[in-house]
Amino acid sequence: MPQLHAQPYDISANGFYFESLEEYADKAAKNRNDYGDPVEEYELQFIDGDHIDCDLANAWGINQANTGQYFEACESWDDHEKTLFIIAVGEVGYSFDPETVSLSDFDVDIYHVDSMKDLAEQFIDEGIFGDIPDHLTNYIDMDAIARDLAMDYTETKVAGKTLVYRAA
Repeated sequence: MPQLHAQPYDISANGFYFESLEEYADKAAKNRNDYGDPVEEYELQFIDGDHIDCDLANAWGINQANTGQYFEACESWDDHEKTLFIIAVGEVGYSFDPETVSLSDFDVDIYHVDSMKDLAEQFIDEGIFGDIPDHLTNYIDMDAIARDLAMDYTETKVAGKTLVYRAA
């Protein structure tokens, strides 16, 4: 489970670390500033956890209103679902409602390759460009195909891994 920090906007108050919505609610209810007043507003910061959960926190835009749903997504989504969300929301600009996130709303194709050239090679191997006779394979300009693919596909990094995606 990721560890977050609640940093008060009130400079006379101390923040706290938490790893669940319940822990946050408990600590926030007890937190007081130097004058004994309750602290109401916090900036939430990702502190520790898996790299993909950090990227998810950035795409999610964690705040006091959506932290519970963020923790739920961290627990219930697999890495592919998290990656889809990170790219769709963080890169492409899809919007989402934390209460009703539906990953099926995001029309994004993700390829686990290191470069456009690798994607071009994968497409050739899969026959996307049709059957290519063996005696012609040495004449295929993978760099040119990669440049053409870059018109519709984008390279990005998620959790330290390079991926290529295409959004509709």
